[in-house]
Amino acid sequence: MKIAIVGGGKVGYYLVKTLLDRGKHSITLFEKDEDRCLDIAEELDCLVIRADGTEVDSLALAGAEDSDVLVAVSGQDQDNLVACQIAKTRYHIEKTIARVN
Repeated sequence: MKIAIVGGGKVGYYLVKTLLDRGKHSITLFEKDEDRCLDIAEELDCLVIRADGTEVDSLALAGAEDSDVLVAVSGQDQDNLVACQIAKTRYHIEKTIARVN
């Protein structure tokens, strides 16, 4: 399954780690912070892109249209909702999950 994850904080990191441990998933992680991207890329076997997951161009560059699921778990509720809305309307990803406090 191809999964796009927006947000590389604690929740995003452990989600990627868990999904990689549980099966053969192709995971793309979007994170704005360059240092965090480098740390995650060194530690986990997934594609890490330094980009804003709420920008249409960023999602397009990573091939979001081929994703089966998009999970938005950044610390900003509004960013998570926007990322899911873009995924559904622009890229026709049927399953989206947004972390909202």
